[in-house]
Amino acid sequence: MKEQPDRNLALELVRVTEMAAIAAARYQGRGDKNAVDQAAVDAMRHMLSTVDMDGIVIIGEGEKDEAPMLYNGEVVGNGHLPKVDVAVDPVDGTRLTAQGQPGALAVLALAERGSMYAPGKLVYMDKIAVGEEAAGVIDIEAPVAHNLDRVAKAKGKSISDLTAVILDRPRNQEYMRAVRTAGARIALIGDGDISGAISTAKRDSGIDILVGIGGSPEAVTAACAMASLRGEIQCKLWPRDDAERDWATNEGLDLDQVITMRDLVNSDHTFFAATGVTTGALLQGVEFFGDRVETHSVVMRSASGTVRFVEAVHRADRLYGSGIPGVRPR
Repeated sequence: MKEQPDRNLALELVRVTEMAAIAAARYQGRGDKNAVDQAAVDAMRHMLSTVDMDGIVIIGEGEKDEAPMLYNGEVVGNGHLPKVDVAVDPVDGTRLTAQGQPGALAVLALAERGSMYAPGKLVYMDKIAVGEEAAGVIDIEAPVAHNLDRVAKAKGKSISDLTAVILDRPRNQEYMRAVRTAGARIALIGDGDISGAISTAKRDSGIDILVGIGGSPEAVTAACAMASLRGEIQCKLWPRDDAERDWATNEGLDLDQVITMRDLVNSDHTFFAATGVTTGALLQGVEFFGDRVETHSVVMRSASGTVRFVEAVHRADRLYGSGIPGVRPR
């Protein structure tokens, strides 16, 4: 039997994302993407060592772009039970942070050992995601216009009222054309499709659906959150070239398979925590006030469906004397 993570893990995880966010926010707008990532990774690795768990990193975001990272297969936690799979994205939106743009998050998710999908070298997926109202009506293999029509009917809207969030990349031009042709609106994001997927399930976000090709690690991490929010995400692996296509064939991966939420994380006990680095639609960013630092986070637990928003005030004198890498002024 799998060891089920305890409910108390939720608030332990937010301590980790808070420190990663504070460390990363010190580099906001300084133009150094790797410095943002390195500071967040150092703080997150330090804090993870204090958490009661025997964790293995299944999703380590740095694998994709050779940035500083918590690497796939790294053991984290203090070695105590439960045994868990861990997905980390010390900063979902390192470029956003480096350029002083909105929407960057420090993110951490976990579930029972052996439950997370490991995409290996295939670092991109075709995705569609919606919130609870439209869960069960989407089909990633159907035309964009069909999905927009189904989502509109499920939400009691017209297609022209819908807003689709799409990662602003050349590979998603066809999605942009299809959404525009159907008559829906578009919100383009430069990075951060974990936040994009979650925003479809946040009632006041103004986002109805996510479509397009984004990161595979982000899909697994977002699924841990969507399980609590009762939303839905569907994906298909998207190889970038023949080499990745050949790798998938050799590994026995079906590129035509529709990857469901249950495929992404096969668990009823997922935890998700995120802290805003820069202010965006989902969370407010880190704020520095000299004598204190304020953070804004969300914590989710799928077993209970609980979603908590946590506003924390950290006393600067104690925070900066804590020995946590990266959190001191620079």
